[in-house]
Amino acid sequence: MTDSVARLYDAVVAARSADPAKSRTARLLRAGRAKMAKKLAEEAVEVVIDAMHGQPEAVIRESADLIYNLVVLWVHAGVHPEDVWAEMRRRELMFGIAEKVPKDMVHGSARRRVVSIDVGRVRKRR
Repeated sequence: MTDSVARLYDAVVAARSADPAKSRTARLLRAGRAKMAKKLAEEAVEVVIDAMHGQPEAVIRESADLIYNLVVLWVHAGVHPEDVWAEMRRRELMFGIAEKVPKDMVHGSARRRVVSIDVGRVRKRR
């Protein structure tokens, strides 16, 4: 899995210089952080909707879209997959593989600004 994400990351990095008329990834990268974040949120909501409807094949497809949009946002933010894997290893050592780090223990936890997303407008593609 990490190898697949690394290859996807490299492809997204390469698409930064591609023609936006020919590359959806180049268009998305040029659209800006807000558009990328919106696409990521939309895909996450679609995964949830499909899971709630008991549609595993759709969950698989939408999960792939979710990972793609996450990687696009990583590239824009200057985050490398290796950094995410290192954080996951650190957490596993501290809390075990299935545990999430408690909010009060997050390293450098500064208060985050709340950003609202209008999920009521998200439409499920068919």
